[in-house]
Parts: sequence; structure tokens; C-alpha cells
Amino acid sequence: MRHRITTSCPAKLNLALAVDAPREDGFHPISSWMVTVDFADDLVVTMLDPGDLSRYAVLWDENAPQQAEIDWSIRDDLAVRAHQAVEQHVGRPLPIQMKLTKRIPVGGGLGGGSSDAAGMLRAVNSLFDLKIPDEDLHALAASLGSDVSFLLHGGSALVRGLGETIESHATLPVLSAVLVLPSFSCSTGVVYNAFDDLPRSSFRGGEVEALAAACPDGTSFFNDLAGPAMTVEPALHDLHARLRAYTDEPVHISGSGSTLFIPCSDSMHAGALAAAVHDHFDVPAVAVTTCTLEPDLLETTP
Repeated sequence: MRHRITTSCPAKLNLALAVDAPREDGFHPISSWMVTVDFADDLVVTMLDPGDLSRYAVLWDENAPQQAEIDWSIRDDLAVRAHQAVEQHVGRPLPIQMKLTKRIPVGGGLGGGSSDAAGMLRAVNSLFDLKIPDEDLHALAASLGSDVSFLLHGGSALVRGLGETIESHATLPVLSAVLVLPSFSCSTGVVYNAFDDLPRSSFRGGEVEALAAACPDGTSFFNDLAGPAMTVEPALHDLHARLRAYTDEPVHISGSGSTLFIPCSDSMHAGALAAAVHDHFDVPAVAVTTCTLEPDLLETTP
């Protein structure tokens, strides 16, 4: 009998992001309030017979709002690297077939690749009944990327350090928003370099913690990488300004960009605003709501 797991890999938003000066190794400690939203990739992982070679497929959902060419080597895909990391951790092959159907844009600051990697870690651990302890799973996640540890469990959390320190919140704030998805992406490394070129200011980690505790409306959200991202990509600065003028609402950037998001009063407001933004700017816009991770679906097939 072959077993198959289907898991949802949701996007994340940085509702608040404080970035500290780089350490000696060049990495920047952060403090961020992150949430997951109901805009997700779909990952299907099927257990193969012992001795089979693993095979992987990555494709766009036909209704994905912003599709870029899948031009990276399959071995560089974060979900594939997550599978190989688990194999290395347990010291034996774990043959699988992977089908990853993407909706989250590449290079948009929504953590799509990181969420796919987190989904793979969860799926392989469950599918092969590996019983990898949480601390080891989080160590594997941290080795793959700074957002992967948070996306193992999603929901709402304070994320600190290089993404490895997670303080999950017992209650998920109800937030609706519109994601605006430009056709261009922002290079995380280039955005951080632009951040380093700014005059040094005090680290705002305490502000992130205070915001998360207060659960404010969208006017209080902030992102230390927003200015650098708009400096690196002038088209992002232009779109941000036009959205502010058109909506008369706060417009924020997730991660290092290029996705912008507009907090809304409720899901109906988000749906109407997404349609209006799409029609007015001819750019994809998606209404989302905060969510927890959906339970993985385990199937047994003959």
C-alpha cells in the first residue's frame, strides 16, 4: 500500500518587522510579528517503494495570479532540499514523489518557498513515521531558511534572531487584507544591502513585541525593509504611492518585497477592494484572511 499526504503551504505576512545591524557573519537579527494567511501552495507527497528514485514536479496552478518562469534547478527548490535534509538527518533514503502546485509568487516576500519547505518537513516526518523531535525538526527548518521554522506551525508568532526563535501566540488575530502582487520581484540580498547603507538607528524589537501584544489596526504596522525595497525597486515606490492615493488606506510591504498588502475591516471589504485594485491598476490583487495550518490529509492508495 502506498501512502500519500496532501498539505497546504500558506503564505506569511510580516505585520511588523524590525531589522538590526548585521552580525560579524553578515546576517541581520530580526524581530517580526508574522501571521499565516489563506493564500497557499499545495504539496502532495507520495511514498514510493524502497529502492525507487525520488521524483519531483513543480508547476503553477492554472489560476495562480502572478506566474513567473520556473527556471531554477529542481535540486535548488526549497521543498526538494527539505526532503534531502530529512534523508541526511535519518541517514537513509526516503523515496517520494512530490507534486508542488504553486500560487504564491516567487520573490514576493510572502515566504512561498519557505512554506513549501516547511510542508515537506511535516509531510515526510509523518509519512514515514520518523517521529523526529520538534527541536530537531526546527533545526532542520532553520538550516533551510529564516522563515521555515515559523511556517512549520504557522498561525501568529513573534519571530526573533535569524528566524529560529519562535514565540507562538495562543490566539490568532482576525485580519483581512488585500495582497497586491506586482510582476517584478525584489532580491532579498540587494534590499538588505540597501538597508545597510542607511544611517544606523536603534533596533525596534520592543516595538514589535508591543504591537503584537496590543493587536492594533493596520495603521500601526511597520517594516524596516520597506524603504530599502522601494529604493532598490522604484516601480515598487510608484505602485505604493498610487495605491495609497487611490485607497486612502495604509499600504505595507511584506518581508523584503515586492508584495504590498492593505489591511481591511473585514473579508467583504477585502474582496471588494481586491476587485477594485485589480480593475484600476491592472495588477493581480487577492483578498486574504489570517489562518492556522489546515490538518494534513493522509491517504492510503492501493
